[in-house]
Amino acid sequence: MRVRRRAGRVGVAGVAAAALTLLLGACSGTGASDGSDGSAGSAGSDPGSASGSASGSASPSPTGEATATSSTPAVPVADPEHAVDPPGEREGRLWSADVLVQWDKPLDDALVRRINRLRGVARTERIGLGQVSLENRVLTVAAVDPGDYRHFTRAEVADLQEAWDRVAGGEMAIDESVAKRLADRDGMIRLGTDADAPRLHVGAYTPQIPTIDMVVNTAWAEDIEMASGNGLLISTDGAAPATIRKPLQRLVGKDASVQMLDVASRIGLDPDARLTAVPTGDTLGSLVGTYRYRVLGGGRIAPEESWVAANIRTEAVPILGTVTCHKDLFPQLRAALLEVQQRGLADEIDPGQYAGCFYPRFIADTTTLSNHAFGLALDLNVSGNQRGSVGEIDRDVVAIFKTWGFAWGGDWRWTDPMHFELSEVRAVR
Repeated sequence: MRVRRRAGRVGVAGVAAAALTLLLGACSGTGASDGSDGSAGSAGSDPGSASGSASGSASPSPTGEATATSSTPAVPVADPEHAVDPPGEREGRLWSADVLVQWDKPLDDALVRRINRLRGVARTERIGLGQVSLENRVLTVAAVDPGDYRHFTRAEVADLQEAWDRVAGGEMAIDESVAKRLADRDGMIRLGTDADAPRLHVGAYTPQIPTIDMVVNTAWAEDIEMASGNGLLISTDGAAPATIRKPLQRLVGKDASVQMLDVASRIGLDPDARLTAVPTGDTLGSLVGTYRYRVLGGGRIAPEESWVAANIRTEAVPILGTVTCHKDLFPQLRAALLEVQQRGLADEIDPGQYAGCFYPRFIADTTTLSNHAFGLALDLNVSGNQRGSVGEIDRDVVAIFKTWGFAWGGDWRWTDPMHFELSEVRAVR
């Protein structure tokens, strides 16, 4: 595993600049990147990088910079307002990450004790789990105790002390392919679509536990608006994880997602699980709530019927005609399209090039949800606004949609100029 250091400074409040960033070349992983951006350093692109982790002599990295060694100085605290106690050296054995359970609320202590008594359960670790929307990718963030959670990671990651010190200090550890798509020039990632969503500095590239895309410490959970302790990592310590699926599912109930991580590590998810997304933030969190679904194959999913009945509508709007979206999208969509019409710009939107709003499926060639799965995004003028282009869509139309609380994919690092998604709920009179 290659390690690279880069010097910089980080502010206490805004954490505006990069700070002595530790970058760990990802050796494997389940990042959500669909690979369409052609970015370097995909999760499996460096098979020879898994050796040489926390110690050893310095050697040149691919960029010619020296790699860090065990003698590097103590890591400065990147964000004191979101720091927890540093974990110190790892003590105790490592545990395999075999099963991941997610609820939409914190676990009950008594339930955890019963799970620990199940035959086949060797060790458990409580974590927080939430889903954040980043450039139309719904990714999973885990809020963890760095000193305990590290025991469920790979040995070369668990023993890389500086990475866990950075997580304790308020930075995030993330799969490299995801970071390269989303981080700005200062190495910052904003966790959510809301304008006031927290921005975190990427402190380490590390391979993640299957289905988890990024890790932060527990001090961030409130700001990210995610639950604390609503997830449980389980180690079966060599026993086949599938042997505990049925008794575990009976114990946790039908509303919990129980994923076999050995399966997820091979294909990106557990197709037999009833999966759960609990989006964070004022907009997605309030509009989506708890989103449960099953995988149908061919990239399609089946959201819980009660969620669809409560949230999805088919209604008429200006210019586009009849569309199917989340019910709370319609007031702002109508307002935006009506203003486009009133300003004489209706011809700038081609109804024949409208590519839909509510699509219960994964992003193509991935196992990652998009905001289309919630009915909170729409694609316009598809043919002239492909991924990675500046797009031909009229910029006055874009400005109108932004005025009505929509984010535009043309502003993203890897552009998607056909794409508009609800980023802020605004009153329409």
